[in-house]
Amino acid sequence: MIKILEKIQMTVGVISLSIFFIAIIIQIVTRHLGIPVIWTEEVANYSFIWSVFMGASVMVNKKEHFRFDFLEQKLQGRSKALLMIVVDAIVLLFAIALFYYGIQAVQNFWNYNWASLPAMKMGYVWISIPLMGLTMSIYSISHMINNVKQLKDREARV
Repeated sequence: MIKILEKIQMTVGVISLSIFFIAIIIQIVTRHLGIPVIWTEEVANYSFIWSVFMGASVMVNKKEHFRFDFLEQKLQGRSKALLMIVVDAIVLLFAIALFYYGIQAVQNFWNYNWASLPAMKMGYVWISIPLMGLTMSIYSISHMINNVKQLKDREARV
């Protein structure tokens, strides 16, 4: 299930990043042609937000997010597994906060409209925050479960 979720998020992130690049290219070309196209800036900004948030969540799953690994490199065995559980618990708390406050942001800003495309609701942009928090939570819980299993396996061998 985790692999499928990651693949979906990567796909959404790549599509969002592609939309970003296409909007930027349209913006550059139309400026040189002297044709005013006002929607490209908002589309580029909001698609970039989606690509960053989906990518950030995937990086949590791949354990490639920003972190200090000095202690992790120094520890081995039980100590390392315990450290990883603590780190994943901290990430989980952060992800739960993102989910909770992201839902509040979506509720507060859902009915706001884009300036250049009034038919589009800002809620579609903001929904990326609780989605990122939810998937980060799922990934962190999965890591914690794996670390607890490793810890139990090591204790069983001793």
